[in-house]
Amino acid sequence: MKSNTDFIFLLLQLKHLQILSNKTEKPFSNNEGANLPLVIVNPKSAAGSTESRWAQIASDLRAHFGAFQVAFTKKSGDGIELAKRAAENGRKFIIACGGDGTINEVANGILESEKDIELGILPSGTGGDFRRTLNMPSAAREAAKGLREGATKTIDVGKVTFLNHQNRQISRYFLNVSSFGLSAAINERVKAKNSFGWLPFDAIRGRAKFAFSTLQEVLDSEFTTVRVKIDDADEKLLNTINFCVANSRYFGGGMKIAPDAKLDDGFFDVVNIGDIKTAKILLNAYKLYNGSHLELEEVKSTLARRIEVLAAKANQTIFIETDGELPGKLPAVYEIVPKALKVRVPKVN
Repeated sequence: MKSNTDFIFLLLQLKHLQILSNKTEKPFSNNEGANLPLVIVNPKSAAGSTESRWAQIASDLRAHFGAFQVAFTKKSGDGIELAKRAAENGRKFIIACGGDGTINEVANGILESEKDIELGILPSGTGGDFRRTLNMPSAAREAAKGLREGATKTIDVGKVTFLNHQNRQISRYFLNVSSFGLSAAINERVKAKNSFGWLPFDAIRGRAKFAFSTLQEVLDSEFTTVRVKIDDADEKLLNTINFCVANSRYFGGGMKIAPDAKLDDGFFDVVNIGDIKTAKILLNAYKLYNGSHLELEEVKSTLARRIEVLAAKANQTIFIETDGELPGKLPAVYEIVPKALKVRVPKVN
């Protein structure tokens, strides 16, 4: 009896959910179903648990949001191509299901299409930093309600031009934070290891991975010297443990690096953690989570529309991270793009 019930439930799911593979070109090319929201899912997000939890996530989304289509990414960069193609074929609402990297890819696809498309967030990742700024719930059921009942907000995005790993200059949009120094090393360590798979919840696993990786990197940290030009000011040398260009407030799995950042003010919040001793970092680490680290004398912040950065030493390689991914290295130019993207956000009660 149980097997028959399961089979009927599966048929009902397949009836209501039009499941597409990213290998299936026809639904996108002929505009079929373009009036339905498209959910782009990264099954590898949240250390692969999104794939195993997808049936329940989809059920919650259908029950509390409504009908939709879905496409799954297979490799890095798929989110960009799927979103861009869907936007160019008339899709009006595209939802990213995954972590900050997945959201970044889907946003880049929308922005590259130059179409008037709204982005939605269905969180299922390790860090979950952008959804914190949006106040989007982490649970799929509550996030689905937020998508259904939410409001449209037009936000700024960041654009960074840098050298990729093949030494080719490229540009990439970001919604959250781009940085270099300690944060890039931490992200590399987080992605390299999965030592906390035994923990029960994605949010706990994500925070534990970031916290442990942060501790390991802090113990080995040394400041780096870079050349920085902010807006029309003169270029200057700057010592940094971590340099952040923030469009949103959080990074690193919940660190409130830019507590005053606003998504629609037309400015980056630039935060530099200067030459600070390891012991002081450890004693004040909690301040990164409540935003009070700006009180430290080694931490400086400013508003900016354009930032140019390069290594002080010609032969030095400094990697950057952008929305939790590691796309390349300095030199980099950061530019704010005001009012560039529509995003569905939960309504404030």
